[in-house]
Amino acid sequence: MKPKPGHIRVGLSGWRYPPWRGVFYPRGLPQRRELEYASRHFSTIEINGSFYSLQRPEFYARWRDETPPGFVFSVKGPRFVTHMLKLRNCEQAVANFFASGIANLGDKLGPILWQLPPMVRFNPDVLAPFLALLPRDTDQAAALARRRNEKVKGRARLAFGACRPLRHALEIRHETFIDEAFVDLLRRERVALVVADTAGKWPLVEDLTADFVYIRLHGDEVLYVSGYSDVALDRWARRLIAWSEGGAPDDARCISRHPSAPCAGRDVFCYFDNDAKVMAPRDAHALARILHAAGARTVADAAHDRGANRWTDNDAIG
Repeated sequence: MKPKPGHIRVGLSGWRYPPWRGVFYPRGLPQRRELEYASRHFSTIEINGSFYSLQRPEFYARWRDETPPGFVFSVKGPRFVTHMLKLRNCEQAVANFFASGIANLGDKLGPILWQLPPMVRFNPDVLAPFLALLPRDTDQAAALARRRNEKVKGRARLAFGACRPLRHALEIRHETFIDEAFVDLLRRERVALVVADTAGKWPLVEDLTADFVYIRLHGDEVLYVSGYSDVALDRWARRLIAWSEGGAPDDARCISRHPSAPCAGRDVFCYFDNDAKVMAPRDAHALARILHAAGARTVADAAHDRGANRWTDNDAIG
């Protein structure tokens, strides 16, 4: 019997963008219902607010309740850890993050994204301790959260419920990470290397380092602005399918000369971050449609399917 491939989820990086109102979001839709609407068109969304500041437990609980069964969030780790502390002496800050309420997402908590700034270079003496600090399941996350300090006093949520695995993904933006030692470190720690398409501004590498693949599409030709052509989306669809089936594209751009260990399949999370001009929802829907036509194993419940069918190309251009 042929092993089943992993699941493919296609979604958005964030959901609260004023230019989307009246274009992707129907005219007159209250802002408080935008997540409800978006989560019925796509099976996953990145939470970006957690990057800028610690969110509150009641926010995560509300986001959980506004989304349908089977929906999954990825959560962006705080820039205080990645951009200000630059991964150094950050145990307290990471503990506060895990205490801040992400436990309230329950089984809708998906991968945690750690995005490094362009000035952070590869330094194994800094990166290795940071990766080792990251909890690999919710029991470890709860234990780390208990080390919180007064910054989240009175607004912490420590109970993650039944133990479940946690996944982490790392996005790089400096050429010094083009180093086989970096890939080896990620593989030892089972952290996914983000496949980031940034219109050539930062490295685009496709080494497989975990049991899942995390893709961020920031713009085909112009960072954060340009949409993806049908040809580009077809190309990405083929790559997502190859990864979900446990393989890799023949032309994968890899750092390491050593391929990853074979597996039956990998879950794939793909997010569009080209939010300008309402490109992200249009492109995400178009890619999901291509994958569906190709028979890929995408994640979609009945409500998601009905929502996607209402989001047409005419809607996308307003």
